[in-house]
Amino acid sequence: MAAKKTTETQEKITEKKPAAKKPAAKKTSRPRAKKPEMPRILFASAEVNPFSQTGGLGEVAGSLPVAVNASGEAVMAVVTPLYECIGQEWRKDFEFICHINVPVAWRSQYAGLFKFVYRGVTHYFIDNEYYFKRPNLYGYYDDAERFAFFTRAVLELMPHMDFRPNILHSNDWHTALVPIYYKLYYMRAAGYEGIQNLITIHNIEYQGKYDGYLLEDVFGISGFEYYTLEWGGCVNLLYGAIAYSDMVSTVSRTYAQELRGAAHACGLENAIDRYAYKLTGIVNGIDTEVYNPETAPALFAHYSAEKPELKAENKRGLQRLLGLPERPDVPLITMVTRLAGHKGLDILKQAMPRLIKEDIQFALLGTGEPEYEGFFMSLQNAYPDKARALIKFDKDMSQKLFAAGDIYMMPSRSEPCGLGQMMAMRYGTIPVVRNVGGLADTVREGEDGNGFVATEHTGDSLYDATMRAVNAYRDRDGWKEIVRRAMTEDWSWSRSGREYIELYKKMLADPK
Repeated sequence: MAAKKTTETQEKITEKKPAAKKPAAKKTSRPRAKKPEMPRILFASAEVNPFSQTGGLGEVAGSLPVAVNASGEAVMAVVTPLYECIGQEWRKDFEFICHINVPVAWRSQYAGLFKFVYRGVTHYFIDNEYYFKRPNLYGYYDDAERFAFFTRAVLELMPHMDFRPNILHSNDWHTALVPIYYKLYYMRAAGYEGIQNLITIHNIEYQGKYDGYLLEDVFGISGFEYYTLEWGGCVNLLYGAIAYSDMVSTVSRTYAQELRGAAHACGLENAIDRYAYKLTGIVNGIDTEVYNPETAPALFAHYSAEKPELKAENKRGLQRLLGLPERPDVPLITMVTRLAGHKGLDILKQAMPRLIKEDIQFALLGTGEPEYEGFFMSLQNAYPDKARALIKFDKDMSQKLFAAGDIYMMPSRSEPCGLGQMMAMRYGTIPVVRNVGGLADTVREGEDGNGFVATEHTGDSLYDATMRAVNAYRDRDGWKEIVRRAMTEDWSWSRSGREYIELYKKMLADPK
């Protein structure tokens, strides 16, 4: 019995004994994933709308930063020269930051820095009256020195800006020295480390080509670097920026492909091909607040895609203003352009003798080469009831033509992106284009079309495409549907800005 009790007691003790504790697992600290850095972009441009503008670059510089900042996913500031054309209505609100001396080769030049916030974007203006107090933005004998000063001043003044960028976004040859100077002289300096560089090619025709002797005397770059900047037997600033930048973008997907061929690259096709791994194409947007048929002050009447009826009032108002017969039934073809050969005016000259004999009206606004100015003035004189040539630059009139037209003519031989076709569609004016560059990316013909496309660069092809548009205009119900599709396309910078933000993020996540 005693043995049995002892066994029972031991069993009870065993039941009550707590289980042996396992040794605690050793804590290991996992490295926290680094939070992605928000892109902070300093956008350097030779022109910025509404302060200074000669073309599409100014439109982009005035609109892209607004869209980027509105996204909340990146912050962009703009830096540009303080030109004479920037009037007192703007300057009175500028904040003076500082002034310094900037090296321009052997020169030491004054540079003043001003700041102004416009539409949620901080704009920095670099002042030097010797270089920028002139009637025009470009076209001077010393443009190389003027923009060497500007780009060097951008980098020298960065520590004085209340904005620390991690990306420098340069545009065309005027600011091509920014990535070059950065890589040569600044990337290892305190406060400048870790900045990525992007160069955008808006038009490869303009490259900043200069004799080699300017390298040291004007640009202040050692002659030992000549081989890194030489292309075609001279210093080529755009080529240098392509070589020195971390990424290269251009303003449409098709243009990015075209630049790898001799027909569109203006001698840089082999350079583009060499650095193709850096290249991306992003179609520009337009400022849909400025180009808005519901609010634009230049219009004779406001309208929308939902209520397009009052578009006809703009046609009537323009016909009356220009002294053309007030006919609602005749298709009005409008055109706003620089009068230059690459705008396709050669094939328009070929097509016009047949087109003008059709039951149409034609109104053109623009300035440029004397050959084309003379041709369109002669057309007006020969057909006073059908044609008008407005040989001038007039932004108010351009909006009137966008809104009043039925058909918009844009037969470019080369068009990196093109904004005119998007502005025209925003106003319900249907484009006739060549299938090149950004025109190929934005205009399509067919069942779900928003325009008409000439597939060859010939007068016959342009005439045929225009007549397809004219004949479609006669089908009033079908035309209303084309207009509706065109007006409801999204050409805003919110779309294009998103693509740029993704590019900026990629550059920071995968630095070259």
